[in-house]
Amino acid sequence: MSARKPAEPARGEPQASKVGRKALVTGGAGFIGSHLVESLVAEGWRVRVLDDFSSGRPANLTAVAEAIELVRGDVRDEDVAARAVAGVEVVFHQAAVPSVPRSLARPVHTNAVNVEGTLCVLAASRQAGVRRLVYAGSAAVHGDLPAGAVVEGTPAAPRSPYALQKHTGELYCRLYAELFGLETISLRYFNVYGPRQDPHGDYAAVIPRFVADCLAGVSPRVHGDGEQTRDFVYVADVARANRLAADAAIPAGAVCNVGSGRATRVLDLLAEIERQTGRGRAPVHEPPRAGDGGRGHASLAYAGELLGYTPGVSLEEGLRLTIAYFEKEVVNP
Repeated sequence: MSARKPAEPARGEPQASKVGRKALVTGGAGFIGSHLVESLVAEGWRVRVLDDFSSGRPANLTAVAEAIELVRGDVRDEDVAARAVAGVEVVFHQAAVPSVPRSLARPVHTNAVNVEGTLCVLAASRQAGVRRLVYAGSAAVHGDLPAGAVVEGTPAAPRSPYALQKHTGELYCRLYAELFGLETISLRYFNVYGPRQDPHGDYAAVIPRFVADCLAGVSPRVHGDGEQTRDFVYVADVARANRLAADAAIPAGAVCNVGSGRATRVLDLLAEIERQTGRGRAPVHEPPRAGDGGRGHASLAYAGELLGYTPGVSLEEGLRLTIAYFEKEVVNP
């Protein structure tokens, strides 16, 4: 079966009103998912959330609780997935176990959620006549890259079960677009940060860990020498990229970077957090973590061409907003 014609209107043309259109956000109670849900509600979408609350939190949806429909369940459950996608125009598939270290510790479990769960949602979406599925991919699929701008055509070279699982999800999305005409686009997130991100545990991402440590007055842990660079993108920009991806004219199974387009050295990141919090102690250096990627940052040329996406929040401003959230909700809840 041939793929459907890309959605119209193309970028730059007037968009239809979002009011009354129905979207499903899987993993909508999670860090990124909850920000996406809030932004969709603000645009007038009718939003359904599917979440099993294994990592998502009901509190993340407090602001929109009265405006959304909630389905509690597992993305791997075919009956649950079928119920969740019924009557939906666009699926934003955010549900995942988004952690390289956790995938190394529990590869079978993370594969079941990240691969089987994605396939289950794709199959249910096809059966329900969903127009488009926007998939939360990851720049981890690129593996260990030298410094420089990473383009979407760079061959995948996964270095962890998580990266391999996310790449498999991309391939399934492309396959469903080519075989069944389900419009799909995979957004390769770089290092997303912002309010509601979990700062606790061995699997926490670097920005919430650094912020929590600085606010608590303890020495931050730096994996490796800290000279490695990362592309840090604020969560509101990621939510906006998802909304743009819902209507952009796309080729079947498109893949697109979502980042800041800027490389930041980890030690420079820590210095900025210490400056903004007004406190900090000498970091403790630990061995590099297995599976961590290289020094590349996102090339945003294709994202600009395909989606009209450019990042709107600088790292300095994003950190200010993140620190303010942590001071209010974590340090002084």
